[in-house]
Amino acid sequence: MQPASACARRGCIPWQGILLAGKRDNALKEGGRWEHRVLLVSPGDYTTLTGDTGLHWEPFSLLTFWNPQPTGQLTIEPVPVDAAEGTDVLLLVHNASENVVGYTWFKGNITDSRHQIVSYSILTQTATPGTAFSGRETIYPNGSLLFVNVTQEDTGSYTLQTTRNDFSNEVATGEFRVHVSLLTFWNPQPTAQLTIEPMPVDAAEGTDVLLLAHNASENVLGYTWFKGDMTERRHQIVSYSILTQTATPGTAFSGRETIYPNGSLLFVNVTQEDTGFYTLQTTRNDFSNEVATGEFRVHELVTQPTIQATNTTPGSVVMTCLSDDSGISIMWIFNSRTLQFTERMQLSQDHSTLSIDPVRQEDAGEYQCEVSKAASSSRSDPFRLAVICEWPPVICERPPVPPTHFLMYFTVKGHNGVQAMRKG
Repeated sequence: MQPASACARRGCIPWQGILLAGKRDNALKEGGRWEHRVLLVSPGDYTTLTGDTGLHWEPFSLLTFWNPQPTGQLTIEPVPVDAAEGTDVLLLVHNASENVVGYTWFKGNITDSRHQIVSYSILTQTATPGTAFSGRETIYPNGSLLFVNVTQEDTGSYTLQTTRNDFSNEVATGEFRVHVSLLTFWNPQPTAQLTIEPMPVDAAEGTDVLLLAHNASENVLGYTWFKGDMTERRHQIVSYSILTQTATPGTAFSGRETIYPNGSLLFVNVTQEDTGFYTLQTTRNDFSNEVATGEFRVHELVTQPTIQATNTTPGSVVMTCLSDDSGISIMWIFNSRTLQFTERMQLSQDHSTLSIDPVRQEDAGEYQCEVSKAASSSRSDPFRLAVICEWPPVICERPPVPPTHFLMYFTVKGHNGVQAMRKG
């Protein structure tokens, strides 16, 4: 579209008005007089009216205004970030691509083969140690890496490189710190009780949940997980033997659970049916047991909202965030950042409607609304607001020839509008 500055260079008063995405409207050229108002358009193929004499149509597309949301980025979550010497640390992988065929872990923040710890092939289901492998690392089929009996030398960054079936790579880095244990400087405290920490407590459908075991006895021989708050055999999910380093699924095993050597249990792709209590039973070398219970909740995903725009008065815009969900919170985004409100902006009480009056040049850009509820959130597709010039309107008696591709809404004084644009 021809910039506003072009009018000034050609000696014409600039076109006035707003271009925004929403619905179709009309354009009119008649008698060499153009008056720019507001145009509302929607994604699809359109035609434009060009030239200052005669009428003809040229096709173009507005699909570039609506960009799909990027897929979740590969991330590493250290559990915990700060660990005491002698404890275990899990580098938990999130958002790995579905077409991954292998994982490779490196010490440091670069993928240098000299610092390769271990790699895992999904095709062969085998792990291959690298030059930086210490014997205390275990890699799992989902790419997560467990460190047992960590030392201060383990402090630092760790990089995961995933390889897709088209041999492209994705890289993510995580970091944890190991601190010296102070237990030897103090009188021994009573043995800490076995506890379960759900991470997170509230999860969205399709995400992962880790039931992290804390304070298991040093003389534990094995772990057994149960669905519910009791240790009933018919509700047994999985057990793990430290002696044989093997996991045995139970009757309540769904195939989405992974038990780690420290007793922690990972659920992948959780559903609302997974909501509830889970019980861990540890068995010591004297065959005595200790039991702890944890709970997490899984919430339904909110649907993606949409933005609808209207202009009831010249020079103003009202954008409404439309959602099928109730009990949601709404946040407005401008150019991928939280919207900074000005005195010309107003929000409705439930934050679903954003009004800008009058619209200024600095309001041009992409708007989105984000709805959230419990552990789930969703963001609308980008909605572009292009301000050509500011209100009030000015009439160009003899405008320059419009550019090859332009999109405007014109009316002539005394007319209520004539259709001169159509959807192709």
